[in-house]
Amino acid sequence: SRGCHLLPLSLRHCRKRVTQTRMLRRLAARSAPLARASAVRAARPPHALRLAAAPLSRSFVSTAAAAAPSSAQPFMLADIGEGIAEVEVLQWFVKPGDTVDQFDRICEVQSDKATVEISSPYVGTIESLEYEVGSIAKVGTPLLHISVDGAGGDAGAEPEQPAPPVAAAAAAPLPVSEPAPAAGATAAAASPAGDRKVLSTPATRALAKRHKLDLGTVTPTGRGGRVTKQDVLLVLNGSAPVQPAGAAAAAPQPQPAAPSAAAEDRAVPIRGIRKAMFAQMTAANAVPHFNFCDEVRMDALMEVRQQLKQVALDKGLGKFTLMPLIVKATSLALAEFPELNASISEAGSELLVKGSHNIGVAMDTPHGLLVPNIKDVGSLTLLQVAQELSRLQADAAAGKLSIPDLKGGTFTLSNIGNLGGTYTGPVINLPEIAIAGLGKTRPVPRYDEAGALVRQSIMQVSWSADHRVVDGAMMARFSNAWIGYLEKPATMLLTL
Repeated sequence: SRGCHLLPLSLRHCRKRVTQTRMLRRLAARSAPLARASAVRAARPPHALRLAAAPLSRSFVSTAAAAAPSSAQPFMLADIGEGIAEVEVLQWFVKPGDTVDQFDRICEVQSDKATVEISSPYVGTIESLEYEVGSIAKVGTPLLHISVDGAGGDAGAEPEQPAPPVAAAAAAPLPVSEPAPAAGATAAAASPAGDRKVLSTPATRALAKRHKLDLGTVTPTGRGGRVTKQDVLLVLNGSAPVQPAGAAAAAPQPQPAAPSAAAEDRAVPIRGIRKAMFAQMTAANAVPHFNFCDEVRMDALMEVRQQLKQVALDKGLGKFTLMPLIVKATSLALAEFPELNASISEAGSELLVKGSHNIGVAMDTPHGLLVPNIKDVGSLTLLQVAQELSRLQADAAAGKLSIPDLKGGTFTLSNIGNLGGTYTGPVINLPEIAIAGLGKTRPVPRYDEAGALVRQSIMQVSWSADHRVVDGAMMARFSNAWIGYLEKPATMLLTL
């Protein structure tokens, strides 16, 4: 019975072999050499035919050589945030001819809301840069063109590809071969370069390790002193000398600047953050402002800050300032006067009272004036407010604030005291309706409640509000509540 079950399979196998033989004979009639090769393949079992279709040997070649001939591809400028249509190119980290890996920095751009570094999603070679530094790049246009090393190759890896057939190799670009180690390279590998750190990509390190080449003996030509793959190949080919182990490339000596001619007038484009400030302040100055000033005795608040300094250090916050306490007091006062935590509807028919206290803190940064905001201060502890403020200050200084950090503010504090100012007339940060300008805290002589002359630490505060929806009485009452929390900080405990 087992033979009966096997018989149909044997018949089908024979029929398949007959069909294959007939096809090969037809091909043999057209080409004698092909007929001889076909006869050999016809004599093999079916599984051998499948194996013969693939090369029997494997070799390491570049992805670009194994695939179709590579060509420059456009690297498009994607939308970096909501509402961003164009950016200014601040600096390039690459130039034409540079090789890049995935996640290498390409350039730094600036919109009217934030500064962003753009990194490469590809492994390849930069062919051309499409924008000069200082020019405006439109979203959806090519930033540069790059020759990609293969499609979807993993950064830092040398993909193992089957060698292409000989017939196809004649039409395809020749792969970059990795030569045998030169005599100088082998000798250099025996003397490691000490503890000096060598900058290179994982792919470059893998290539050097495979040929037992010490990267410390290779003269770097990449940006920032990086050893590139091309540097390694030049040493292996004997085209570049091997420097003594541990020897660092001589740093170029700075050349003295030539004496400049008399200063001339020049036009500076209004771009980026300054352009956003131009538009914001132009719109804000159409709003009828009124100002209200007062002073705050800061001695009690400074004592609280002194008591919390060590706690902040233990929590990893670093320096603890008065600003987290002032931000928290502002939120408590806004809870009593919610109509100051609002904006006006576009039609001008409604006052939109905000449920969250997103309190902005104006910051002077190397990139210009920025006003990130701490979200929902009313639900945060004092420690959480301090942590978030510290993060925003660090990101602002590094130019890494995100779009959400800068959007959605409901009330703003501007601390001019850091620069030595006392009084100011702050401009409302639209669409908000009020803002505070905080002056420098200074020791001044004052009379206490008993009439004695005492030394007190005084801070001036200057309020500005939209006089269309806020009157002087409301602003004065709000200011009194706010000052009460700062002068008697223990009262804040009743609401925390």
